[in-house]
Amino acid sequence: MRLVAVDGPSGAGKSTFAHALAAHFDLVKIISTDEFATWDDPVAWWPRLEEGVLRPFGHAEQGRYQRMEWPGGRPRLGEWITVDVPEVLILEGVSAGRRAVQDRLSALVWVEFPGLDARLERSVRRDGEISRTHLRRWQRFEAGWFAVDDPKARATHFSHPE
Repeated sequence: MRLVAVDGPSGAGKSTFAHALAAHFDLVKIISTDEFATWDDPVAWWPRLEEGVLRPFGHAEQGRYQRMEWPGGRPRLGEWITVDVPEVLILEGVSAGRRAVQDRLSALVWVEFPGLDARLERSVRRDGEISRTHLRRWQRFEAGWFAVDDPKARATHFSHPE
C-alpha cells in the first residue's frame, strides 16, 4: 500500500486536492484528519488512527476506526468505519504529514493558500459562521504545530490552489 499525506493549514484546499488526486487511482481510500480531530484535541488523537488503521494496514489487514461526529455542535465518537486495505491511502488534513508517519509515506503534499484571513473566510464558508471563533483558535494552534513538526520542510510535492 502506498501512503500519501496531504497536509497544510486550514482553508488551503487539502480536501479538494486529495479528491482530485484520488481520481487518478483505482483502489484508493481517503481518510481525513477531520474524522478524528476536535477543537480541543487537534492532534493528540493520532494513536486511534495508528492502532485502528495504519498498523493493521501494515500487516495487510482491514482497518477500523470510530469517526468523530458533531451532534448539536458537540464532538463525540460515533459510527465505526471499516476500511479494506487500498492500493493507495490518502491521509488528508492538518497534521496528516506529521513526523510520526514520515518513514511510511510514499509522498507528502503540502497545500498552501496565501493569507491567513483569506483561509479563515474559506473555512467559515465551509464550516459556517458559528465556527469562526473556533477556526481563529485553530489557526493559532496549527501555526504552532507547523512550526514544531514542520511538514512543509519534508514535503515532496507542493500545491498552491487559486
